[in-house]
Amino acid sequence: MKFKGLLLGAAASVVLMGTANAGYERDGWYIGAEAGWGRVNETHFAVSNVPLKLDDGLAGFITIGSALRNSNWRLEGELGYRKNDGTQHFACGGSVAVLTCAADISMTEWSGMFNAIYDFNLNSERWGMSLGAGVGIDNPRYDNRSGLDTTDKVFAFQGIAGLTYRVTQHWDIDLNYRYFNAAKADLEESVGAIPREVDLEKHSVTIGFRYGYNEPPAPPVEPPVAAPMPPAAPKQFIVFFGFNKCNITAEADAVLSEAASAAKSTGSASVKVVGHTDTSGSTKYNQKLSECRANAVKTNLVGKGVSDGAISTMGKGETELMVQTGDGVKEPQNRRATVDLQ
Repeated sequence: MKFKGLLLGAAASVVLMGTANAGYERDGWYIGAEAGWGRVNETHFAVSNVPLKLDDGLAGFITIGSALRNSNWRLEGELGYRKNDGTQHFACGGSVAVLTCAADISMTEWSGMFNAIYDFNLNSERWGMSLGAGVGIDNPRYDNRSGLDTTDKVFAFQGIAGLTYRVTQHWDIDLNYRYFNAAKADLEESVGAIPREVDLEKHSVTIGFRYGYNEPPAPPVEPPVAAPMPPAAPKQFIVFFGFNKCNITAEADAVLSEAASAAKSTGSASVKVVGHTDTSGSTKYNQKLSECRANAVKTNLVGKGVSDGAISTMGKGETELMVQTGDGVKEPQNRRATVDLQ
């Protein structure tokens, strides 16, 4: 129960962090396959208290799901298979002495689950993590290979934690841990016995892949440079940036060349540079990003001959939007810096 509480607490923390993590730009359908290590916790049959202990075995999963557009959430269906073998020890013998006998046993399980998974990044273009949960049906089959073959279908739930490496836009490699609980399955402990309740708690660690997803949207066409202001008023230039970037593009460099020429030819006393962002990401992060954009513009202008002392910079974060949007919206025209000649 302690483990389940920690898992649920971690999942709640990730949900609360959702608006602060840009995550992967993923959307569309995908398929996945995983395989690896599986374990069934040692347990006991109810009433008789006969122990059930299985060796570590195999676990495998096939998933079909969809990454939701403009969201870090994925919804998926999962087909799971687990197999664990072991040896069951029990009392046997005649009327004089009680002996200990052993029998080979096997637990094979098929499960069908519906999962909701939240992906968040690690401040990296490639690496990400995920937390999720799922509900569904488990079908355990218990066999002692000597005539006993008993099965049941029970409600199951699971918690999932994963690490993802983004290979390309369409391929992910993922490492996943699952805690799986199929409580109160009714199974026979021996041939002809009355089915007894047994709690099945399972763990698995698997590695696999996901393939699919849509192509990313085409980058927006940069808007034209603003027309010059009248001679009596300050002249303004605007440059635009890529998502989560503060480097100067070729288009922005051309605009800054024009701004530098104007500043030198008119003998501007001062040049004011202000950086801006869209509303995707946290307020604190966007403030730093806007300052980075303003400083990048200043460095470019100084390199084109504008006096360092004549240039002042500041970042406005997401406080002064060119296009008014809600929170968490990736709007290209809001990712900008303005250059005012005064």
